[in-house]
Amino acid sequence: MAVIDRVPHVVFKTRVRDESVGGSNPYRWQDKTTEEIFGGKKVVVFSLPGAFTPTCSSNHLPRYEELYEEFKAQGVAEIICVSVNDAFVMFQWGKNVGAKNVFLLPDGSGEFTRKMGMLVDKSNIGFGLRSWRYSMLVDDGKIEKIFVEPGFEDNCPVDPFEVSDADTMLAYLKGTESTGVSEPRLAFIG
Repeated sequence: MAVIDRVPHVVFKTRVRDESVGGSNPYRWQDKTTEEIFGGKKVVVFSLPGAFTPTCSSNHLPRYEELYEEFKAQGVAEIICVSVNDAFVMFQWGKNVGAKNVFLLPDGSGEFTRKMGMLVDKSNIGFGLRSWRYSMLVDDGKIEKIFVEPGFEDNCPVDPFEVSDADTMLAYLKGTESTGVSEPRLAFIG
């Protein structure tokens, strides 16, 4: 696992709504650089193994959504969820869980995750290369604080979810002790 102090330079392939495209699918590709996403603002990032997976869909993303206004009150400009999934999967997952506040950032090639030192092999459960679960506070591209789940390793037999949760990050921002991971916010059906 790499120890870095700035988010790595990457060009993300995203899809954005554009009414000028017309038709039933008014979206176009848009490249977004790390500098555009993280520059000049305070951002909370959390990364997870995959869209449409149990913990990610029942708790990790929904709890960040739920606490969005509290993060804003702490000076956070944006909350970003990174996953090694493509833009189409991230879009459909966001619709499925009702994400409205958290920006779902597809890292389809895994380049950002690899450069963060968080790319792990999850072939033992049929996922292939994915992100280890973590969260971080980034201020103008500088990583101020990072919470990495314990047990970082390829083909880990478990999926720890103890410190990258919304409540732990919010407690850090408030300068208080975390009360731990909240109960799941949504039921997972899959």
